[in-house]
Amino acid sequence: METNQLLTYVLFTPLIGAMLLLVFQRENEQEIRVFGLAISIITFILALMIFAKFESLNPGFQFVHKISWISSLNISYHVGVDGLSMLLLLLTTFITPLTLLSSWKSINKKVKEFTFFMLLLEVGMIGVFISLDLFLFYVFWEAMLIPMYFIIGLWGGERRIYATVKFFLFTMFGSLLMLVAIIWLAVSAGGVIGHFTTDLVELYSVGPAAARNFQNWMFLAFTLSFAIKIPLFPLHTWLPDAHVEAPTAGSIILAAILLKMGTYGLLRFCLPLFPDAAITFAPYISVLAIIGIIYGALVAMVQKDMKKLVAYSSVSHLGFVVLGIFAMTQESIQGAVIQMVNHGLSTGALFFLVGVIYERTHTREISEYGGIAKIVPIFSASLLIASLSSIGLPGLNGFIGEFLILLGSFKSPVLNSWGFAVFAASGVIFAAVYLLWMYQRVIFGVVKNPKMEKLTDMNSREMVVFVSLLIFIVWIGVYPSTFLKVSDKSTARVILQVNTPPQQVIIK
Repeated sequence: METNQLLTYVLFTPLIGAMLLLVFQRENEQEIRVFGLAISIITFILALMIFAKFESLNPGFQFVHKISWISSLNISYHVGVDGLSMLLLLLTTFITPLTLLSSWKSINKKVKEFTFFMLLLEVGMIGVFISLDLFLFYVFWEAMLIPMYFIIGLWGGERRIYATVKFFLFTMFGSLLMLVAIIWLAVSAGGVIGHFTTDLVELYSVGPAAARNFQNWMFLAFTLSFAIKIPLFPLHTWLPDAHVEAPTAGSIILAAILLKMGTYGLLRFCLPLFPDAAITFAPYISVLAIIGIIYGALVAMVQKDMKKLVAYSSVSHLGFVVLGIFAMTQESIQGAVIQMVNHGLSTGALFFLVGVIYERTHTREISEYGGIAKIVPIFSASLLIASLSSIGLPGLNGFIGEFLILLGSFKSPVLNSWGFAVFAASGVIFAAVYLLWMYQRVIFGVVKNPKMEKLTDMNSREMVVFVSLLIFIVWIGVYPSTFLKVSDKSTARVILQVNTPPQQVIIK
């Protein structure tokens, strides 16, 4: 197995698996589930092979594989990973098999179609994180929408059609702006290097535009598309509906992976390609991030539905990530990258646990619960750990990312104010309020509903899913350097690209 083709194997393994699923008989549901899980595990093993060979001291792209695709336009199948994308590739391939395992019993209709769309979704997610050609990136960015649309639309709740249409329209609007920006950028770059190009490495070498207006428009077009996906306040309104109506598997994937595509895009494209514009708009975007942190937390406090509470907590927590990116210090960007992973683990665990209890009670209303600590002790302990992880308790993963983001924001020369860090820190307090209050109402007190007395605790399959997440929740919290060193050189490169861009210009 050639090293430079490992990424291609990771990308196409779930695609081949999805195609092979088409020959399975629809009635063989157990075989379909096992096959889908096996394909996703093989994909994760291949990603682990890449991680084992990844050189953390190398800030450049590794495992690069480039093949001419549309030669007349110099568009290539060009893939590679660096420290920014390595952790997200691992997260994607790790979460996917756990998501399939979590839906083993909850998805009991159209199992073949569900597994097919889940594998296709994994292809799109992996493609986004490894693409080094803007056109290829856009193809995967758009392709990912289709399976997610069907996952919510076919297996979602009562208002699933409304949620899917809203999700699709929001994302498509941003995507079209990004497509226009990609074409404009590629044409403009051709004026310097002599040919139309969407190759990211070439665009990095060309450098930013001298014309400030060009940079500003390009930056805004890309950032708006990514901000919708994050979602950044006030573009967040599609997220609670999508989360609430999605099946548990859809919510886990949406929170753990899909939202990170937006923050990844900011780091991969907006900061290195348009550094002057990024610095200009950084304070304004950071203000929106702070508003999102506080607003998401306050709205989460008043939610009566557990799933909606966790959904609004995502708005709050991803505000931290955006703040870390636009503080533009080594500490804050390192914190943003590790917090992307942390949020995927913690919020993915919370959505999984909400799904576990929902499968047994068919209600997510907090008021219906109470006094179940002795009835389902394993579930109760698991929910406590996931909640503390999301709050940012020292010793668990959430603390590391939030600490680095707050530290970097406090000393940021771009933001030039400690006020950003102070207001952001209030989000940690609010998170403790809404999550611990939810936990107290659900787990402790007296049993309000007689049906709760017949609850069964988590089974072995569910324990495998949660313990797998717990291992990394504790690992990152106790010994984060295992993961921080992976992204260290690449985040330093982003800072360098922002502060000392190449001298060549796209538009004179």
